[in-house]
Amino acid sequence: MRALRAFSGYGIELEYMIVDCQTLSVLPVADELLQKLSGTRASEVRHGALAWSNELVLHLLELKNVNPVPEMESLPAAFQGEVQRINRLLEPMGARLMPGGMHPWMNPGTETRLWPHDNADIYRAYDRIFNCKRHGWANLQSMHLNLPFADDHEFARLHAAVRLLLPILPALSASSPIADGGNAGFLDFRMENYCTHQIRIPSTIGRVIPETATSRAAYEAEILAPMYEDIAVFDEEGILEHEWLNARGAVPRFDRNAIEIRVVDTQECPEANLAIAAAAVDVVRTLYNETCAPLAKQQVLDTDALIKIMRACIRDAERAVITDPVYLRLLGFPAQRCEARELWQHLIAPMTGSQPEQRKTWQNGLQTILEHGPLARRILLALGSDYSRTRLMAVYRELCECLEEGRMFLGMS
Repeated sequence: MRALRAFSGYGIELEYMIVDCQTLSVLPVADELLQKLSGTRASEVRHGALAWSNELVLHLLELKNVNPVPEMESLPAAFQGEVQRINRLLEPMGARLMPGGMHPWMNPGTETRLWPHDNADIYRAYDRIFNCKRHGWANLQSMHLNLPFADDHEFARLHAAVRLLLPILPALSASSPIADGGNAGFLDFRMENYCTHQIRIPSTIGRVIPETATSRAAYEAEILAPMYEDIAVFDEEGILEHEWLNARGAVPRFDRNAIEIRVVDTQECPEANLAIAAAAVDVVRTLYNETCAPLAKQQVLDTDALIKIMRACIRDAERAVITDPVYLRLLGFPAQRCEARELWQHLIAPMTGSQPEQRKTWQNGLQTILEHGPLARRILLALGSDYSRTRLMAVYRELCECLEEGRMFLGMS
């Protein structure tokens, strides 16, 4: 199949938890649901242009479009319809889907159930080497955004643009402020855990913000080859020696000529996730086109500077203070200091102003996030100072209703 040109197709993957309808605790029945859908113990079941699948743990489901779509405007309604269909199938099982970047009180050490069917050898290897029964592995739900490239030239430009975007994405998408039944201290606690979840073998995750890459050959020699060499010490059978072992925040998938962005938490409904994806694509396209700065300047920005910004956004989301004038200049921001929300307001302005009709698809989701903060902020405001199980259940039950009904979370009535 001929590789797609940059920005000519998009792939979205959304992960959701299966929880008990009454208790909202995780329910490890993904295999039972997929069997109900397919009649076999398949790990992936297609339904039209979309597919449901499982990865790693039995309480997780992933929804994705099977083939890249030329525009994303059709996906919110398609994904929403699938969410409602799956909830109807889960209902007789006493289960439903829950959104969010993490389950608020799951104990991964005691509640994790690994997928025991096809690909189980992969998950057992991961568990043996990294210990998957912890946050960052068993308790996380994210969106993956796949952007295509056709050749080395497009890859270098796309990778440079994505690398600059990654640090500020948590400011828009953080949805995991609660863990172990209380305030986690980070608005994006999923990403806080993700940053170290494969640190036992540092080459497999790097520093999350990826190194500058200029070609496929260079990436394979400088990133993938050392990673495979390091994992071989722990994985003599070579079970994990694949490019998907690479856990950086954005990774090239040369098997399908796409860069996969991994730092976005799952939101309260598909509309919200797709709005964030659309905003991300707009920023990446602006950088790719060298509107604000040439490729060479984008590629030389120090990784340490990007990590500092990302860490602040993981902790404080939209209120993170960015004081790097070089970074802000690369993104076309007119000042030398700002909060992350001010930067996003600047970046999103073209999408929420007077634009063609298809752009209006994203206005509700983006304006809610800009005006009321990312979902993590809205969850904390809804909880106030009450982290009792009763209050947590009330807020997260409302989030489940938002997912079922396809609406943004605006607090508790």
